[in-house]
Amino acid sequence: MTTDSQDPKPLSANEGIKAASRLLRGTIAEDIADSSTGAISEDNNQLTKFHGLYLQDDRDQRTALKRAGREKAFAFMLRVRLPGGRATPQQWLVLDALSEQFATPSLRLTTRQTFQFHGVLKGNVKKLVQGMHRALLDSIAACGDVNRNVMAPPNPERSPVLQQVHDHARAWSEFALPKTRAYHEIWLDETLVAGGEPESEPLYGATYLPRKFKTGFAVPPSNDVDVFSQDVGFIAIVEAGRLSGYNVTAGGGLGMNHGNSETFPRLADVLGFIPPDKVNAIGEAMLATQRDFGDRTNRRHARLKYTIEDRGVDWFQAEVERRSGIAFAAPRPFHFTTIEDPHGWTECADGTWFYGLHILSGRIKDLPGWPMKTALREIAEIHRGDFRLTPSQNLSIAGVSADQKAAIDVILERHGLAGENKRSRLRLNALSCVALPTCGLALAESERALPEILAKFETVLDEAGLRDDAISLRVTGCPNGCARPYLAEIGFVGRAPGKYALYLGASYHGTRLNRLFAPSVTIDDAVRLLTPVIRRFAVERNEGEGFGDFCSRLILPTDATTHSVGTPGATVPA
Repeated sequence: MTTDSQDPKPLSANEGIKAASRLLRGTIAEDIADSSTGAISEDNNQLTKFHGLYLQDDRDQRTALKRAGREKAFAFMLRVRLPGGRATPQQWLVLDALSEQFATPSLRLTTRQTFQFHGVLKGNVKKLVQGMHRALLDSIAACGDVNRNVMAPPNPERSPVLQQVHDHARAWSEFALPKTRAYHEIWLDETLVAGGEPESEPLYGATYLPRKFKTGFAVPPSNDVDVFSQDVGFIAIVEAGRLSGYNVTAGGGLGMNHGNSETFPRLADVLGFIPPDKVNAIGEAMLATQRDFGDRTNRRHARLKYTIEDRGVDWFQAEVERRSGIAFAAPRPFHFTTIEDPHGWTECADGTWFYGLHILSGRIKDLPGWPMKTALREIAEIHRGDFRLTPSQNLSIAGVSADQKAAIDVILERHGLAGENKRSRLRLNALSCVALPTCGLALAESERALPEILAKFETVLDEAGLRDDAISLRVTGCPNGCARPYLAEIGFVGRAPGKYALYLGASYHGTRLNRLFAPSVTIDDAVRLLTPVIRRFAVERNEGEGFGDFCSRLILPTDATTHSVGTPGATVPA
């Protein structure tokens, strides 16, 4: 790491773990083979994240197990690497079966456009990874201090431009993968070849990045990937129906810590415009700049957003241009109008159709009278196209021929899912993280609380005649921001059991952060506080004004800072 300090601070513990890991091997294999405990060592717990794994425990069982003198109910969460969110029907069926065999029998679609398994016991991790491998899937770099799962608009078959963008997203994902064979040796029993070339990480080095690194590709007018929340973003510029190139953004990130003003959410800056064939070169230069200048002494200050905040966007842009040999051109105009996924049937440019299915919190499981997992399994058994996961935890059944539409409709109707897309717009736009009982960072409920939150606010919205208004509401169990709550018009961020910090006033289109409205409230408190605001919005809003814009204009303190995207030469709704 390059540092300007004459008396450098000691490196964080994670840096030592990575340096000593032999390129992410550590003693993971030995720990996984140890059947005397369901856990692994803390050092290996940090390393398995690079393999797509988080060690967790069921916090609902902690007290009872402690009283009984037993070990915590340890299990792993595994995240699949799925750039652009595409899975074949065959892969869907494999993941469905693996969840039944080796995990909690549900699948979860994440806000990073991929699958997560929960409740994977240590003895089943290797079986799960090998089962995924047979379906040509992996979890390499789905977590850890590397470029993580790359996001892009689903359904590229809608237009040639979307297909190009999807291809660029997948190409960048492959380019930025770690080169170590540790994953293959540990989980797939690959044998290290003796006497071969010394293994190296030409892009990452032995200590990889200071922290996680997220990339998203957006195609206006949709900002479904929340591109300004990404460390690096590529906004497609379409002119005369052709992809001219990308406006490049850098420095987004939403994680923070309650009560620590040195941590904060930040929207990315727009650096400039590049031709479409320069994505990997610019991406490599940005990643390498963060590798060399990011803070390796304080992990809470280690994201790219802090590097840019400390050194300045002009410095970062100059450094990226120097490393890549590419000069950014002036940003080109773009305009976002929505974040919402298409729901129901949509015809594509290639003559096929896709069906957008709303899935609350992305949780796919069977419930009495609502067997979603069974329904999607039946669709996968007959489907000849693809499944596309969306950044909003929803599913697109894509590449459907006209003669297959009726069969899919029959399955959805038979299992009671045909009306899932007819919910309130608040519900269709809502996001949540998993939180309790498995996330070790959760301070409050999120996924399990979302139905109650939505039901209470839907009553208020119905009374105000606003059921069909698009309003974004997002809930997280802690301030790390996995469900992007700081870009929600109504954001709930967990503070303690049953208590949330309430944020208001983001732009619906993802171009302005929200602001703190109430530091600690219950769900019922929030409903009481916002009911008069919602009623005022119904009668006082300007033509075309969104709820977040209304709150920013009339409800929030006028002396508070408004965080909007700085986009010279670009058109963004503020």
